Amino acid sequence: MGRQRSGGPVRREPVRGEPLRAGLIGFGAMGRNHARVLGGLPGVELVGVVDPLGGAGPCGVPVLRELDRLLALGIDYAVVACPTAGHEGVGLRLAGAGVPALIEKPLAPDSRAAGRLVAAFDGLVAGVGQVERYNPALQQLRTRLAAGELGEVYQVSTRRQGPFPQRIADVGVVQDLATHDIDLTGWITGQAYASVAARTVRKSGRPHEDMVAVVGTLADGTMVSHLVNWLSPQKERQVAVTGERGCLVADTLTGDLTLHANGAVATEWELVRAFRGVTEGDVVRYAFPKREPLLSEHEQFREAVAGRPATIVPLAEGLRTVTVAESVLAAAGRPVPLEVTG
Repeated sequence: MGRQRSGGPVRREPVRGEPLRAGLIGFGAMGRNHARVLGGLPGVELVGVVDPLGGAGPCGVPVLRELDRLLALGIDYAVVACPTAGHEGVGLRLAGAGVPALIEKPLAPDSRAAGRLVAAFDGLVAGVGQVERYNPALQQLRTRLAAGELGEVYQVSTRRQGPFPQRIADVGVVQDLATHDIDLTGWITGQAYASVAARTVRKSGRPHEDMVAVVGTLADGTMVSHLVNWLSPQKERQVAVTGERGCLVADTLTGDLTLHANGAVATEWELVRAFRGVTEGDVVRYAFPKREPLLSEHEQFREAVAGRPATIVPLAEGLRTVTVAESVLAAAGRPVPLEVTG
């Protein structure tokens, strides 16, 4: 479950049969969602929240202004949901105290800081809050891809757009929203990114980008594309995987997964018949249990802290996602101009 680090406060050892004592750092919009889930999670007691603004906590849980006061309460693990810029400092303090941590995505604002967190938590239970991995539609999609239901995969295309969330102030849309798409693409395909190209724009008056279009390739040659923005009044969360047998489309807002299969029905349309595999086939929307992804994420992290089998996102994979996001931002600064003629 972890080990005590020299020089830090003494970490409470969990008592068998008693709930795990959890602490939460950050009580903004995402922090409140974490507090809601932690407050009702069997086998866990939320004992304190850290937020510099203070205020009232959930269900009588104290809101503390300093991390030291939370550590003094004695906690078995912590959830880090403060702004991204604070992840490294808070994470290093927790690691030094031997406290396991679930750190919200992105793991850190840059790969150097993310690497320091990976090293600091070596030997401790620690994970990144890539909540989309617990979305039932994406779990079903990943399982079906692994089973070869689409045959060879040609492309992964994602669309993640909606209005600007006022809670985000320290990073742009690439490090915030796009890290979902970067992580889930590698996860559902089992492939690393091989190359990326990108274009960003700033239209909201903020110092960070609020729209990005990314194209790239994975290690096996699969094409990827991501369209992500904070400028659309339409909220959209879609992942489409196209392969030789059709297209699987996941809507992560509703948890739906739909198959658009290539058909075997002969067509008399000469133009269509000229292309292999584009005949219209069955459209199937799959039925499967749909649990809240954030709840599933917390259940898995609880099990990991308790020393039981669990599936969490390792910090090393969070570092990989941050590194790809950095590459996207670097690529966005190198557009290739074309001569306009005519």
